[in-house]
Amino acid sequence: MQKYGQHFLTDNHVVTQIVDAALLLRAEQVVEIGPGKGALTSALIARGEEKFTVVEIDPDMVSYLSSHLPKEAGIKIVQENFLKFNLADLPTLPTTFISNLPYIDAAEILDKVLSWAYFQTAVFMFQKEHTQKIRAKVGDEFYGPLSILSQLRARVSFICKVGRGCFTPPPKVESAVLAFEKITPPGVDWAKLRRVVVSSFLHRRKTLFNALALAGYDKEKISSAVTLLNLPLTVRAEQLTPTEYVRLTHLL
Repeated sequence: MQKYGQHFLTDNHVVTQIVDAALLLRAEQVVEIGPGKGALTSALIARGEEKFTVVEIDPDMVSYLSSHLPKEAGIKIVQENFLKFNLADLPTLPTTFISNLPYIDAAEILDKVLSWAYFQTAVFMFQKEHTQKIRAKVGDEFYGPLSILSQLRARVSFICKVGRGCFTPPPKVESAVLAFEKITPPGVDWAKLRRVVVSSFLHRRKTLFNALALAGYDKEKISSAVTLLNLPLTVRAEQLTPTEYVRLTHLL
């Protein structure tokens, strides 16, 4: 394992499936996050992609990529933590993102990508539990803020499972690849929506009413909002659909 905890993807079949999905959904420009030793980067170049941007935090990997990627491909290598990278530095074009995401920052990176105005599509690898949370439906065990805040901004598709043996060194968890296609986000103050959703799930064993009351929302407003949604006051956070959370935010 390298100093940034990387697990390098080495399975060519998985690489091909990720690149196939990314090229099928390709927007006007491509950005790769955390290319490492360039397994996906090289596969993209081999398929005719050129002059795309890669953002890599590890200076050793930047040096490796600079010396190993073909100069004629014109790949722009940016040494930066993607979470600190200013997306405004990219051309204002519909963008496809691709990555074997670092597990520890995966949810935060996904949120940053989905929030960007020029996000169009993405193909990302996550640890299995993250994919279960992202894809979960109302009432599912893994349904929560990650499900709701992802599904309100993108159509999510499953691409493939990825076993531990597909990496060097092998991680302790299984992985999977998901594709994201932008959908029109709801007309709502996103910061307020996020607060409502996160607050609702902070106390999973409590009713939605009690969870929101503990978060500081006015009890009369909560009661009125739940009633207008035609839901019982005993309803719990995991029983509301993403669309109902948008309506709840407006009502609160």
